[in-house]
Amino acid sequence: MFIFILQIRHMLDEQAELYLFTVFSALVWALWLIKVALSRRYRPYLEEHHETTSVVVPVVDEPLDLFRDVLTRVTEQRPDEVIVVINGKPNPGLEAICEEFAPLVSWVHTPIPGKRNAVKIGTELSRFDITVLLDSDTIWTPGTLRELVKPFADPKIGGVTTRQRILEPTRSWITRWADWLENSRSLYSMPAQSVLGQVGCLPGRTIAFRRTILDHVMEDFMTQRFMGVFLEVSDDRTLTNLTLKAGYRTVYQHTSLVYTDAPLEVKKLFKQQLRWARGSQYNTLRMLPWMLGHAPILAVFFLSDILLPFLLVGTIAGWIYRSASGTGVNLYQAVLEAYGAHAGWFWVIALMITSSVLSMAIRQIRHLQEVPGDFFRLPVFIIVSTFFLMPVRLLGFLRMAHASGWGTRAGAYAGGDPGTETAPAAPQPDDRGLLAELELMSRPAPVDVVDRDEPGLGGPRPVDQRTADGALVTETRTAPVTAPTRRAHRAPVPAPAPAPKRRRLNPLAAIPYGIAVVIFALEALLYV
Repeated sequence: MFIFILQIRHMLDEQAELYLFTVFSALVWALWLIKVALSRRYRPYLEEHHETTSVVVPVVDEPLDLFRDVLTRVTEQRPDEVIVVINGKPNPGLEAICEEFAPLVSWVHTPIPGKRNAVKIGTELSRFDITVLLDSDTIWTPGTLRELVKPFADPKIGGVTTRQRILEPTRSWITRWADWLENSRSLYSMPAQSVLGQVGCLPGRTIAFRRTILDHVMEDFMTQRFMGVFLEVSDDRTLTNLTLKAGYRTVYQHTSLVYTDAPLEVKKLFKQQLRWARGSQYNTLRMLPWMLGHAPILAVFFLSDILLPFLLVGTIAGWIYRSASGTGVNLYQAVLEAYGAHAGWFWVIALMITSSVLSMAIRQIRHLQEVPGDFFRLPVFIIVSTFFLMPVRLLGFLRMAHASGWGTRAGAYAGGDPGTETAPAAPQPDDRGLLAELELMSRPAPVDVVDRDEPGLGGPRPVDQRTADGALVTETRTAPVTAPTRRAHRAPVPAPAPAPKRRRLNPLAAIPYGIAVVIFALEALLYV
């Protein structure tokens, strides 16, 4: 903020040049003001509304106690059915846990790893009006499902997402930072987009769609390519895009709360953020023509996510160039002359840090009202967001049209026509750090400031699992030997086999690099 003010002052005095950092800061503040103005109009759906629900849980491998807790919390909320899709290597432990909750919970196995294929199988097996897609490590709180279906009282709404927080964020600086990002998104971006009925990405930890929409868009979801590749990642953003393009609204329900985990290691955090960055920006470019015509504000939000890392890199490169070449105007000259070199630089740096923290505090005031202690962690949040997250987003943009899969699941579904089925490699456990949270998750989920008024949150949770005499109607059929096997009460639907191995060389992968070269060249013109 201190540099921004000095640059604005210099531009107004002499109209000398346009500073990239000024553009960067102005864009950040403009986006925040738009989000604040829109989000102030947000109201969650409060009227009671009931829908029949199918909960689909794709799972590769999870700690068994964690998975049992996930299913316990789901079945307590009495959906009409729960379908667990175990994909990859057979997992007798997960199968046994599913059997504990039968007949409400049924399971199906497919040897093809990959969430998209699992979503397809679960959707085709589901029978009820609303399909809820649930990540296998996400913890529901009391009332999650009841609140999630309320917006569907409006027939124009096709997809709904929850409020999401991180389990026990005090475990490390990574979990604190991740929870700050999640909460900030739920307090600014999500309600702002929900007011427009155009939430651009319904996060996949827990999302609900009308089943008729999923049936309608499933072929595109499983086969649609862009820039020559099919991305297994960003399945939630893809389903959101297809729902919007089908003419439905997508909204955020603040009163439906879930908790999820975050990586505990920097390496895993990097892989997670890179995967998200690739998928998000890939879908932004793919969706751009539609957004420009139907959702211009949404286009501004997502294009800004692409542009901001370029502006930041250009700003830093410009500072380095100006310092090395001795060109440009020293905006700190007056301070240095007044206080001397050593004391002057001390005051310059102090003012930069103080103004940056205050600037971030203003833009994060809603989060700080809930978690006041994070004010003292803002310098760390600023450093991580600036020097870790921004470069990752830039790298994700450059690599968006490279490998078509997750990069960690051998034999995963890769889009296109089914090929010859092959035996996939055994999946590896994703994050054993969750084991440390099992004791926590056997108790009710943690409570934050906003949600304390919700009845029952944080208190004892009544268990009311549906029995065979309830509403769940079952029938028994025999599954074909070649189809995915399901120990349940309806025959499984065969999943498409993985596509044959293809050459990774993709000429269209050069497009993001070309865009980057053009942007950096235009920025360089400001310095030469």
